[in-house]
Amino acid sequence: MTVFIDPPNWPGHGRMWSHMVSDASFDELHAFAAGIGCPRRAFERDHYDVPSHRYADAVASGAVEIGSKELVRRLTEAGLRRPKGRPAPRGDR
Repeated sequence: MTVFIDPPNWPGHGRMWSHMVSDASFDELHAFAAGIGCPRRAFERDHYDVPSHRYADAVASGAVEIGSKELVRRLTEAGLRRPKGRPAPRGDR
């Protein structure tokens, strides 16, 4: 399993955010996120929103830094992409 994170380039709620994904499964992504203290409520469809002040924690714990386009490509290739408007399977929420 590899967990990937893009740079904190996404504005929202007065701060900048990264997206963190897995190339293997949501269960492994949830376990990694819990290990670095990301609350489950930060999970949105197919990724975790990670505030910029937690970016270094994710990388230090093993998340691989990649660009946003590459992150989406890897997520899609893994079959884990859940675009807006397409409901997530019940077990993935």
